Amino acid sequence: MAGQAQYAELMRQFSAFGAVKRELGRMMPADCPSGSAAVLTLLQLHGDMRMSKLAELLAVDISVTSRHVAHLAERGWIQRSRDPADKRSRILHLTPAGLAQIDELSRRTTEMLARRLSDWNDDDVGHLIRLMSRLRADFDDGRCTPAARPATPPGAGPSPAASSAPATRTPAQASTRTPARAPTRTSTRTPEITT
Repeated sequence: MAGQAQYAELMRQFSAFGAVKRELGRMMPADCPSGSAAVLTLLQLHGDMRMSKLAELLAVDISVTSRHVAHLAERGWIQRSRDPADKRSRILHLTPAGLAQIDELSRRTTEMLARRLSDWNDDDVGHLIRLMSRLRADFDDGRCTPAARPATPPGAGPSPAASSAPATRTPAQASTRTPARAPTRTSTRTPEITT
């Protein structure tokens, strides 16, 4: 098992991912910020869905989700239609223009990663993908839920490792300031900018 020094270094490396996320954000089209890109990607991955399901997958408040959806609908990238099972609800669908936008986001992301990782070989990239997938799965399996965390004694405050590095957030969460309700885990996928 890794020691405290290794976990502290891991936390420092996590905080450095802010630079990666900032560069990903800068290469996004001006009219498609990271939150909008996350919505498009989730609709591509999971298919048509209700707004409530989208909010759950994004792990943000429904009002934040509604703003993202309105932004995308104004650009013609998604369509909202009445849910035949519940007339009060809307079903969200990707449009052909939305699929084209996803292709453009994927092209930009691929080009940026190919440029930045040009000196990595295929094995290095594959190893990184496997480790990141494993890390994400370990966080998605429920071991890191509030109920599974050890209680902090009164007055103890956060641990030094927790306070030394900023919390990491998904692109969708980085674009919002509304507290999220805990999502019900229905997928091990985390919203990504592109796939």
